Amino acid sequence: MSLPKIRPYALPSAAELPAGRVDWRPDPARAALLVHDAQRYFLAPYEGAPVPEMVANIATLIEAARTAGVPVFYTAQPGRQEAKDRGLLTEFWGDGIGAVIDDDPHAADVVDELAPRPEDTVLTKWRYSAFQRSTFTEQLADAGRDQLLITGVYAHIGCQATAVEAFMRDIRPFFVGDAVADFSRERHDQACEYVAQRCGVVTTTAAALAALAPIPAGAPR
Repeated sequence: MSLPKIRPYALPSAAELPAGRVDWRPDPARAALLVHDAQRYFLAPYEGAPVPEMVANIATLIEAARTAGVPVFYTAQPGRQEAKDRGLLTEFWGDGIGAVIDDDPHAADVVDELAPRPEDTVLTKWRYSAFQRSTFTEQLADAGRDQLLITGVYAHIGCQATAVEAFMRDIRPFFVGDAVADFSRERHDQACEYVAQRCGVVTTTAAALAALAPIPAGAPR
């Protein structure tokens, strides 16, 4: 069972994103940024858009986060997983990265444009949600962070699962609608709609950047 080829589609514009139920706004003193599964294996099925645009948006957010002192987290699935660790994922998705790692030793790497730096945190990814079998909750709490900007792939699987679990842990999710990608525009839109109506705020890269920008001295807050 391999990942399907993904036909090109356009990222949603700000006007196309769903309205939400809350008016939360990212705060650089409370937020963390998550780059979810931006590994070569997971981006390889795309046949063009929206990956270049998504990657460019995530790269801009990473730079802004680092400048603002916002911690940057990554999830990355291991290239080789024991059957007991992979569990039921095998029945849905086969061996995942392990099926191609011999042919592409770099399949598990985060793509070069988004590569983590030593000061960033890379979480080993075992299940759809970044919170499962990880210390993500504790690390966010230790950093005094109760907001999470979510980017990466796939929107309706791991990104959505992470947003839901963040909500259930009283961490406010911000789903960056033009910094995630999915199997299709339909799946992409479904994920955005679910998050907007059930657990978080769907926002844009531009809006997130504006929220993370330093406030000039003397300016009203």
